[in-house]
Amino acid sequence: MCGELAALRARLAAAGLGLGVAHVGEADPQPAGPAEAAAATSMTPGRRLEFLAGRRAARRALRAVGLECGEIPRSGQLPVFPPGRAASISHSAGIAVAVARAPSQALPLGCDLELRPLPRGAARLVLRADEEALLAAGTAGWSVTELFSAKEAAWKALAGGPDGGADGERRAAGPVGSLRDLWARPDGDGLRVCLRAEPAHAVRVRVVRVGAGVFSCVVGRADGPG
Repeated sequence: MCGELAALRARLAAAGLGLGVAHVGEADPQPAGPAEAAAATSMTPGRRLEFLAGRRAARRALRAVGLECGEIPRSGQLPVFPPGRAASISHSAGIAVAVARAPSQALPLGCDLELRPLPRGAARLVLRADEEALLAAGTAGWSVTELFSAKEAAWKALAGGPDGGADGERRAAGPVGSLRDLWARPDGDGLRVCLRAEPAHAVRVRVVRVGAGVFSCVVGRADGPG
C-alpha cells in the first residue's frame, strides 16, 4: 500500500507538491522533540503511533520539496509548522500520508486517505440532492468513498484560509458546517469542490484509487463560479 502511494510522487511533483508516506509499523518510532513527546504522552499506544507516523510523513513531504523540518508540535488537534513550511496530514488503516507545497508555490493544501470503503448508505452524510448524479452506476460514476475523500481534502484546503494553510489530523472549525455544505462537480479527470455559500471559493481535487480505498489531494485552485 505504501508503494502504491509512493508511485504518486511524480504526479504530485508536477503540481508543485511533495508527498510523504509513513507506516505505524516502522521500527523505533520516536518523537522529534519535546513538544511532540509531550503531545504523545497522553495518547493511547495506537493513537501515539498514528500521531508519530503523521509527523514523519509531513517531514518527508517537506523534504520532497527541499525543506527540512524538525519537530511539529500541535495546537489543539492541529499541527504547528515553522514559518515557511506547511503540510496536510491524513491517516487510515495504519498508514499516514502528507502533502507539502514547494517554497515557490502558493497552493491550497489538503489531502485525505480512506483505505476502508464506505457503504453507499453513507451518501446522505456526504451529498445533497444536486450531487446524487455523481453516484451513477458504471465506470463513469464516483463511489461514496471517493466523494467523501475528495470533500475531506477540499474541506482542509478551504478551511485553511486564503493561503490554504496547514491542516491537521482532524479538521479545524472552518467556514462550513459539514461535508454537505461543500458542492462537488466533475472537473476533467477530477472534481471541482467549492463552498456552497461561496461558489467562487473552489479547489480542484484529484482522486486516486489505492487498493480498496482512495487517496485524494487538492492540486490547485479552481477560479470563478464554475
